[in-house]
Amino acid sequence: MPLRDLTYRDVTRRLDKLGFRFYRQGKGSHELWVRDSDGTVVPVPHYRGKSIRRGTVRAIIRETGVSVEEFMDL
Repeated sequence: MPLRDLTYRDVTRRLDKLGFRFYRQGKGSHELWVRDSDGTVVPVPHYRGKSIRRGTVRAIIRETGVSVEEFMDL
């Protein structure tokens, strides 16, 4: 599946499947999600009514340590 813009809900569902959980509110409209098994922290923008752009989705995927295809197939 090709990389595309995703909603906040789509991103957080995929992060949840990868073992991440909401950790705390970050600066502004960003949230921090953490994976307890290895301590990886991923910032996720929470824009109400707007989708998260492809470049930002790619950065989130890079920080999770999985491939784009694997993330998009979740």
